[in-house]
Amino acid sequence: MKTLKLIAASALLAGAAGSFSHETSSHGQHQDHSTHSVQAQQQDWGIAGQSKQVKRSITLRMTDDMRFTPAHFEVRSGETVRLRLENKGKVVHELVLGTTASLQEHAKMMEQNPEMEHEEPHMKHVAAGKKSDLIWHFNRPGNFDFACLIPGHFQAGMRGTFTVTP
Repeated sequence: MKTLKLIAASALLAGAAGSFSHETSSHGQHQDHSTHSVQAQQQDWGIAGQSKQVKRSITLRMTDDMRFTPAHFEVRSGETVRLRLENKGKVVHELVLGTTASLQEHAKMMEQNPEMEHEEPHMKHVAAGKKSDLIWHFNRPGNFDFACLIPGHFQAGMRGTFTVTP
């Protein structure tokens, strides 16, 4: 019985590790996995959206001064929005939606394991000088956060907030 519990726990940990990881190529570049399909899961801040549901877009610019512009945006509960991510810098950046607690936890894991892979609908890597889209359905009102969790970026202040109004 102990062996079965150990196997089950190991499988759960292996699955969890994959969901909070980053993939880096042999050239040190972060990989974009936008072509992979990932199961949409309800989060406190919403759920992955469908492009056919998008009613508007919000552009978020990322720069090497470790800032997002704008650093705050507002949406209405029930809206599906295309977040157009523009990396204006010379290094890779990412956008991760979440709560203060979830972002801090993920940032700690990234510091300890900078070569981690992840592929979640609320996270998107953007190569230097490139653009990418993250489509999100904001179905829960509240105040939430976003950040770049690449080691050193979050710690330098690369984060922002968003409000989902009822």
